[in-house]
Amino acid sequence: MSAQHTQEQLLAEIKELRLQLEEANDTIEAVKAGTVDAFVVKGQEGHQLYALKTADQTFRVLIEKMGEGAATLNKGGVILYCNSRFAKMVDLPLHQVMGKRFDQFINRYNDAKLNDITISGEVSDYKTEETLISSDLSSMPVLMSITNLNLEDGTAFSILLTDLTAQKIAQQALRDKNEELEEARNKALQVNDALEDTVEERTKDLSVSREHFMLLANNIPQITWTNLPSGQFNFFNERWFDYTGLSFDATFEESWDNIIHPEDLPATREKFIRCMQTGEVFEIENRYKRNDGTYRWHLNRSIPLKQESGEILFWVGTATDIDDQRKSIEKKDEFIGIASHELKTPLTSLKAYLQLISNYRKEPVPDQIKTFIVKAESSISRLQILVNDLLDVSKIQAGKLYFNCYPLSVTELISVCAENASYMFPDYNIIFKPGPDVNISGNTERLEQVMMNLINNAVKYSPLHKDIVLSFVKEGTQVRISVTDYGIGLSSSQKDKIFQRFYRVDDKDFMVSGLGMGLYISMEIIKNHQGTIGVQSRINKGSTFYILLPLLS
Repeated sequence: MSAQHTQEQLLAEIKELRLQLEEANDTIEAVKAGTVDAFVVKGQEGHQLYALKTADQTFRVLIEKMGEGAATLNKGGVILYCNSRFAKMVDLPLHQVMGKRFDQFINRYNDAKLNDITISGEVSDYKTEETLISSDLSSMPVLMSITNLNLEDGTAFSILLTDLTAQKIAQQALRDKNEELEEARNKALQVNDALEDTVEERTKDLSVSREHFMLLANNIPQITWTNLPSGQFNFFNERWFDYTGLSFDATFEESWDNIIHPEDLPATREKFIRCMQTGEVFEIENRYKRNDGTYRWHLNRSIPLKQESGEILFWVGTATDIDDQRKSIEKKDEFIGIASHELKTPLTSLKAYLQLISNYRKEPVPDQIKTFIVKAESSISRLQILVNDLLDVSKIQAGKLYFNCYPLSVTELISVCAENASYMFPDYNIIFKPGPDVNISGNTERLEQVMMNLINNAVKYSPLHKDIVLSFVKEGTQVRISVTDYGIGLSSSQKDKIFQRFYRVDDKDFMVSGLGMGLYISMEIIKNHQGTIGVQSRINKGSTFYILLPLLS
């Protein structure tokens, strides 16, 4: 019985020991896994609590969650611990990393290297950039920080590895950009140097051009100026200062106000402002006061210089002394006026004597003499027309072309002109196309003079086509009266000059009679009726002269 009892006791003790061994193994595994921070051991003096110095759960979670790789080495360079980030960086499972030598992943960091770091005293704050080699031999730039750890079994090292891949890529991109920037800077310097050379060359050219311009401007007989698009004057040539006697400062202070004759100043200023706004060529005649106080007539003309886009850069103007020419014209106009008046009386008397001879009843007048009388009367009539035109020009130049206006019918006015024209020009078809009748305020005699002049011109310049069309149409508050022919027509340059005094349209194939004053007189008559006169024409396609007159309200 005692032997059997002993065997049972042994079995029970073995069973107890197995339980204790399993419990001890579980505890060891729990400690290794980090799930136990402390454990209690029963000893001779009772139960004792043993806390694990490196088993801080919060610290372990922080290490596992951090973005840097972390590892703990012993003095021999063996990895005692690493977090999952470090294992991922070297592309190995976590359990395969611990126990390996650290210099497998970063060259030269063996126990000798680590010992040198410790001896150097830099281990408390040792940082360096290295290259981490993973298991597949790929590399990764890292910032490595080494700090010593004081453990119970001796000094160890705590290592943090920060991935610098993104930073290196950014640095490389920055270096590339800097290289591109430097290259661009060098090119810019080259372009700038070339531009400076070009500017220097152009500056010399502009300087020479300016000197040539100044030399030319200061030696021409005309007064010359330039002004900005705003109208501000910025240059006058020497001729201006010599003529006016003003200094440079006084010129720009006084401008035109004390130089232009007071009677001419409002019209000059009004037209100048309008041309600055519209870009039209500025042209006007006015009187400038000379340095001795004498006013002399000048023809002013200023044109805008524009960019390709049409924007005005500045204006260039000239003032030409035309005082002598105007005085000559005035004397000529005075002579024409006097001669016209002197001719008018004998012509009237001569015409009356011819009528008396033609109607003389005591003795019969031979037919041959009657023919001569008719021709003489025709010539006298034409001469009277020329004299009357000269008298009208004299009145216009003197500003004395006066006449009374009263309401009249446009239909009646044109009908009379068409009837008279049919008698005067029997070889031509005078076609009148009346519209709804309208009334205007005008002088019948003067308007008939204009209409007969237009019809006469249409006949003269239509030697082949015999149709002359008269018409009128209402346009808003105006009436448009037209005289259309199908003759030789007018060129653009002729249309610009057709209403000038003494201008005649001469075709190379035939010549026409007249002094070239009819359209000039007609234009002045229509102006005094507050209307306008114009022409539409093409070469060999005929012409349409039109008159625009205001309607009676």
